[in-house]
Amino acid sequence: MGGVTSDNPPGVALRQQLRPQLPSPLTEVADEDFARRELRLLLKRDDLIHPDIPGNKWRKLEPNLRAALAAGHRTLLTFGGAYSNHLRATAAAGRLLGLPTVGVVRGDELAGKPLNPSLARCAADGMRLVFVDRATYRRKTDPAVLARLDPDGDAYVVPEGGSNAEAARGCAELGRELRGAAGVVGVACGTGGTLAGLAAGLDDGQRAIGFPVLKGGFLGAEVERLQQEAFGGPRGHWTLDDRFHAGGYARTSPELEAFAAGFEERHGIALERLYVAKMLHGLTTLAREGAFAPGTTVAAVITGTP
Repeated sequence: MGGVTSDNPPGVALRQQLRPQLPSPLTEVADEDFARRELRLLLKRDDLIHPDIPGNKWRKLEPNLRAALAAGHRTLLTFGGAYSNHLRATAAAGRLLGLPTVGVVRGDELAGKPLNPSLARCAADGMRLVFVDRATYRRKTDPAVLARLDPDGDAYVVPEGGSNAEAARGCAELGRELRGAAGVVGVACGTGGTLAGLAAGLDDGQRAIGFPVLKGGFLGAEVERLQQEAFGGPRGHWTLDDRFHAGGYARTSPELEAFAAGFEERHGIALERLYVAKMLHGLTTLAREGAFAPGTTVAAVITGTP
């Protein structure tokens, strides 16, 4: 990477090289669904943090990149599905920092086939893609599987979605940036790291709502586990509302598409469908249901770009 010395530690060097926009902008939008219930809606524009590593991907990756560089690792190895935003962000970070990257992709049937736009972007950024069958992918944390994927033992392993204790601590900065700004903060959830950190960074009088984009009901235990590993126990006030996944990961629905199109038309903001639109649909539905007391300011974390 260059420039990372005892006088120029990894965290300082990373921000000097990558130049993230922090804190991310916080803007108010006048939305009738909120205004008619005497609510304010703010958008926390984490999608503007970095053009190649936006949103929660920056917040989760930066502490892992610092840890990798501090330990002397020269390769990043991580995991994801065929449309993983995390794989794309890791590949971009590797390109920008001059670090080799390896992406382990779920689904060996994809090997040898034309790459979809997401994986093509990863490859263009220099990521070596390794396609594995689903049974092997489920065992991705098994030492024997990792040994086959990283025979030299030199890679820094970033978990699927980038969610680990380092990531949760990185996302706590998001919560701290929102202190005093909103009573309720909504965020989309894939692997739980962003919600774990966000809730930990908020003040006692604030609460976070996570909107899972996958089916399964496993995220509550995962957020608890991440907070235990990152902070030594539960932190902050948070809940999950799993009604808005639109059928599961990488899926949408006519209802979601109609909501997203209407929001875009009203506010001139393009919505990423697999995470951001689901979260905003959830917050808007809760507002319509009267879940927030009049006078509440609601902040929506815009975690990524279309």
